[in-house]
Amino acid sequence: MIVKPRDLPIKLRKLEALDRRLPTFHEERTIIEAELAKVKAGHRGERELDYHLSFLERDQPITLHDLRLPGVSGRFFQMDTLLLYPSMALIVEAKNMSGTLLFDQQFHQLIRTQAGSEDIFADPLLQVRRQAYQLSSWLSRHFRVTLPIIPLIAISSPSAKITTNTNDPSLSDTVLHAAAIPYRVEQLYEEHSSVILSPEQLKAVTRRLLSSHTPYNPDILKLYSIHTDDLEKGVQCPECRRFSMKRLKGGWQCPYCRFRSKHAHLQALTDYALLHAPVINNQQCRAYLQLDSRFTAMRLLTSLNLPHQGDKRGRTYQLDPLLTTPVP
Repeated sequence: MIVKPRDLPIKLRKLEALDRRLPTFHEERTIIEAELAKVKAGHRGERELDYHLSFLERDQPITLHDLRLPGVSGRFFQMDTLLLYPSMALIVEAKNMSGTLLFDQQFHQLIRTQAGSEDIFADPLLQVRRQAYQLSSWLSRHFRVTLPIIPLIAISSPSAKITTNTNDPSLSDTVLHAAAIPYRVEQLYEEHSSVILSPEQLKAVTRRLLSSHTPYNPDILKLYSIHTDDLEKGVQCPECRRFSMKRLKGGWQCPYCRFRSKHAHLQALTDYALLHAPVINNQQCRAYLQLDSRFTAMRLLTSLNLPHQGDKRGRTYQLDPLLTTPVP
């Protein structure tokens, strides 16, 4: 039973908005594009894992995706997928990597060889074992229970070759292709048959996990040292991608490709919420959408039925609802 679905990460949405608004020749563009590609690949890998987990046949675990909890030091830890049973918990970390993957257990690093080049990454085994330790500590603090917590790593790319420089046979039980994860989970379910959490305790743990979850929501401009003045303003044309659309009666039109749209401003306001602030007033709306008329800005904002505060010139509009509504 999935009690916390996997949503599109807010960092990914913010990077996409930044990618739209950052000028072509900005000095940080290459870094942003690389980070966006990395985060997208990670999310695809997690979705691939979700597909394979849907084939679990035994008693369905309580499943929580992208769970981020506070640790003892005040630092947060995040798990890609947590599978919770009355007898155990499994943390599954998804890695969407292809090529030859060497899990170097002498120096605790992951070495990827692909197309003649070699890249070195932090050891995912250390990462997921640390998560297991942190979750065990969290459960002990809040419920005083000791639950077996088993870390697993799912390699999402079926073409990846998994290798290691250790003779430890347990590694092959921990690092698996995503397609093999359900079978490993079924094995572990057989091995851990002693019930530790009663149905009431399981519900209580699940409720506490959900209420303790704190989404990662970075200030993306601060994270990459980008000034707001560096970003493009205006309404982007969905057809030719220029920030050129002009407001005409009943909609927007691009003066370059002549494309017309009734809803092009929704993407612009969503970008504002992602990159600048979750609230906006009439003056800020006019400046961002490049509008001359405060009455046009007012009509656009009021037509969205957004929560608002204040009256007349002091009114501010809450843009958060736009983040949960698909842009037409």
